[in-house]
Amino acid sequence: MNNDIKKSKAPEPVGKYPHTRKVGNLLFLSGIGPRKPNTNIIPGVMMDGQGNSIGHDIEVQCRSVFENVKIILEESGSNWNNLVDITVYLTDMKRDFDLYNKIYSEYFTSNQPCRTTVGITSLPTPIAIELKCIATVK
Repeated sequence: MNNDIKKSKAPEPVGKYPHTRKVGNLLFLSGIGPRKPNTNIIPGVMMDGQGNSIGHDIEVQCRSVFENVKIILEESGSNWNNLVDITVYLTDMKRDFDLYNKIYSEYFTSNQPCRTTVGITSLPTPIAIELKCIATVK
């Protein structure tokens, strides 16, 4: 049985993989970034005249990635309060962690899933944050 689910209201994956996969009552989300749905626009990324990324606004990217996760959860029959585990990838841990952590606490007031935050050197597109999530679903 194929439980891979691609969501219509979410940004297209940047590779050949589904947005989610349901196994039993668990929903596994592929890495979700801040790109806007139906476009390749990355909110909060700053580009030079040659199209190279020269900076980012982590607040804008955090809010966008959280909204993308919400969209995917809801289209999958789950919701924000069903998140049980989140792995967060930041490309500039030293610069961005404090603000990211502050924004994160705004979104997780009643439900506090387990969380791991990892500093990495890059992601496949010029984004500064990506979330890998597990949620419950009926």
